[in-house]
Amino acid sequence: MSLTRKGAATRRRIIEGAAEEMREQGVFSLRLEDVMGRTATSKSQLFHYFPGGKDELLLAVARHEAARVIADQQPELGSLTSWAAWWQWRDKVVTRYREQGENCPLHAAMSQLGTATDAARTVARELLRHWQDQLAAGIRHMQDTGEIVPVLDADREAAALLAGVQGGVMILLTTGGIEHLEAALDRGIAHLRGISLASTA
Repeated sequence: MSLTRKGAATRRRIIEGAAEEMREQGVFSLRLEDVMGRTATSKSQLFHYFPGGKDELLLAVARHEAARVIADQQPELGSLTSWAAWWQWRDKVVTRYREQGENCPLHAAMSQLGTATDAARTVARELLRHWQDQLAAGIRHMQDTGEIVPVLDADREAAALLAGVQGGVMILLTTGGIEHLEAALDRGIAHLRGISLASTA
């Protein structure tokens, strides 16, 4: 859909309003009427921008929340140029998920879409690829400066670190505990440094 600047702004306002509504009320309580009220849009406007109705809006919200996952880690994620920067990124990730707790808007939207659907898989792939690429870029930078051994495969190391983070997040969503996420990040960064956690104490 080709949109004017005003149309793009209206569509963005609807998506952001739906995301806010979902965070407050939960995805299963999301009603289009509430979104229209929050965003001061009519039913005809909403269906003009989202002709597929609630499912299409949920997909747009999922993309919006996926983008926020990356944005909330910046500028640290895009500046992994020293070990201090890696630990700052680690702390930012932990803080984000500690504050968010079990209420994950992205997870809620993806669950409502159905994790096995092509749409949900596409959103997940885009998010994880962007995240992994930035981690790999940080690893390559550290290899160029001699801080990480060059024999490590940056893409595979980034994939492993991201898998650990995602596993920690899933445990957090299930149990409410942050410890597994912290452990995954701490061990992952320690592995990149080629040292044990005990030696840093």
